[in-house]
Amino acid sequence: MPRILIYVVVVSVFTCIAHAQNISLRVENEQISGEPQNNSSSQIKVYEELFKKSFEHQRKEHIAVIKRLQKIDDYERLYKMITVFGEKMIDVIEASKALIENGDFNPNNRSLPRNVTIQNVCGQKNTKKEEERKDEEFKCPEGQGNGNFADPATCRRFYQCVDGYPYLNRCPSGLHFDDISKFCTFKNEARCGPIATTPPPITEPPTDLAEKCDLANCQLPYCFCSRDGTIIPGGLHPEDTPQMIMMTFDGAINHNNFDHYQKIFATDRLNPNNCPLKGTFFISHEYCNYNMVQSLAHDGHEIATETISLQKGLEDKGYEEWVGEMIGMREILKHFSNISISEIVGMRAPYLKPGRNTQYKVLEDFGYIYDSSIGISPLKVPIWPYTLDYKIPHECKAGTCPTKSFPGVWELPLNAHYVESYEGGHCPYLDQCVLHNHDPEEVFEWLQEDFNRYYEQNRAPYMMPFHTNWFQIKELERGLSKFLNWAVTLPDVYFVTATQALTWITDPKPIKSLHNFEGWSCKRKENLPGPPCNNANKCALDFKPTESNFTTTRYLETCRECPNKYPWLGDSKGTGLYNDNYNPEKK
Repeated sequence: MPRILIYVVVVSVFTCIAHAQNISLRVENEQISGEPQNNSSSQIKVYEELFKKSFEHQRKEHIAVIKRLQKIDDYERLYKMITVFGEKMIDVIEASKALIENGDFNPNNRSLPRNVTIQNVCGQKNTKKEEERKDEEFKCPEGQGNGNFADPATCRRFYQCVDGYPYLNRCPSGLHFDDISKFCTFKNEARCGPIATTPPPITEPPTDLAEKCDLANCQLPYCFCSRDGTIIPGGLHPEDTPQMIMMTFDGAINHNNFDHYQKIFATDRLNPNNCPLKGTFFISHEYCNYNMVQSLAHDGHEIATETISLQKGLEDKGYEEWVGEMIGMREILKHFSNISISEIVGMRAPYLKPGRNTQYKVLEDFGYIYDSSIGISPLKVPIWPYTLDYKIPHECKAGTCPTKSFPGVWELPLNAHYVESYEGGHCPYLDQCVLHNHDPEEVFEWLQEDFNRYYEQNRAPYMMPFHTNWFQIKELERGLSKFLNWAVTLPDVYFVTATQALTWITDPKPIKSLHNFEGWSCKRKENLPGPPCNNANKCALDFKPTESNFTTTRYLETCRECPNKYPWLGDSKGTGLYNDNYNPEKK
C-alpha cells in the first residue's frame, strides 16, 4: 500500500476538520514506497477503513463538545456539530474515490501527481496556482472603503479590504460568510454574496450640514474636536495622559454570560488608585435577566441602552421607531431593574448601524449624553471621542452617520482592532476578529499588540467591545484573562466606564493627579439600585413576536412583580395595552 499517499490523505482528514482555513499543504512529487496495486476498488475499500479509523480521534473530540452543548441546552449548535461532522466524513471518502477514479492518482505510478494539494483531497478542486490566480483576480470594490467582502467563488471565504488590498480569510469549519451582516454564521442563516448594494436615492444636498472642526469656537467641557480626531484633550503629552480601557458588552444579560462577566471584574484586579475595574453594558431586551442587570448596576457598572428588538434596518426608520426602541428600552430598565433614568445616559445602535440624523435627534431630545455606534476603519493612529458639534473627523464606515450638528452630544467611536500583519483581520467587536484557532498565549499577544498602538502613541481610550460569543471559546477567555492581568500591572492604565472616560475628557488631569480625581474615586454613587433579590420573580409570559401568527413564551426575571405580558415595543411595562407615550425632555 502506498504509505505516503495514505499519510497525506489521513493528515488531510485532520486538517479539513481541525484547521479548515488558512491551510494549503502542497505535496509535489513525493515518492511512494511499496508495490503498486492495479485494483482501484480494493484501494477504495482500504481507504474507507483508514478514514474510519482516523476519524475515531475526531469523533471523540466531537462527542466531548456535544456533551458540553447538551449541558447548556444549545441545541442549534449541537445539531450543526453533528451535521458538519457527518458531512465531512462523507465528503472526504467520496473525494478519495474521485481522486482515483478520475485518474488524478495512477496506482501504477510511483509518485503523486504534481500540484496535488490538501484542498484536492478535501473535495476542493483548485490547485495552488489556481488559488493564487483567484486571489490576484479579486479587486476591492471602489468607493466602498475598508471592510469585509464576499468571495465570488465560494460562501466559505471572504476578503478583508484594507487600503485597497484584499486579504483572504476563511470562515471556521461549518460556517459561511453572510454578505449582509459581514461575518461568518451558520449555513442556513448566511446570505451568500456578492450581494449588490442598492445605490442611495438621489436627493437635494442638505443646507444644514455640520461644518469642519473650528478649534477657536470648540472648547471643553462642552465641545471637543480636532481636525483628524487624534489630538489629546487639554493639550497633554502622551506620557502625562492616562491610558483608559473601556470594556463594553452588547446584548441581553443572562445565564450564558453573567458568570463570565463577573470573573472579568474580580476583586483582585484593581486600578492604580486601588479602585475596582468597571465596565459598560449596552442592554437589549429579549432573553434579558433584569435581576442580573440590577446586580451589575448595584456593583457600579454602567448600564446603557441598545434597543428592545434589535431589529435590522432600524437605521432607515423614522423618529417614532427610534423613540420606541431606545426610550422603551430605557423604561424597561427603569421598571424591571430599578435603575434611575438619570443613570442611563448612553446608547449603541444595533449592528453598529447609526440611524443617520434621526437617531441623534432622539439622543438630543431625550437627554442622552453619548452614543457609541460609529465604527472606524483601521487607522495607524486611533481616534479620540468627540462631540457632534462639528463634522465627524474620519470616514463613516457604516454610511449612516449623522451629517448635521448635534451640539454637546458625545460620540465614543469604535476604532478597528487589528495587528500589523492583519492576522485575524480587523474588527470593531473583538469577537468578530478570526482568533478562534489561537491558543491563550497567542490571543494575549494579539491583544497586547493591538493595545500598544494606543498606549505608545496618542493614548486614545482603548475600547474593548464584546458579545457573548467571545466567552464561549475557552482559549479566547483565557487569553483575555492574561491580558487583563498584565494590563492592571501598568501604573498609568485605568479600566473605566464610558461615563467615567467622558468625565476625564471634559476635565483632563495629568496622571500624577489621578489618585485624587473624584470622577474615578471608589466612592459609591447615591442613586444606584439596591442589591439583587435572593428570590427574584421568574415570570413566564405570553409573547407574540411582530408579524407572527402564533404566541410563544418568554421568561423574565426581576425583583418587581411579574407583568401581565412580555414587555415589548409600545408596552414597556408589560400591561398588554401598548399605549406608551414618551415626551422629549424640556430644555
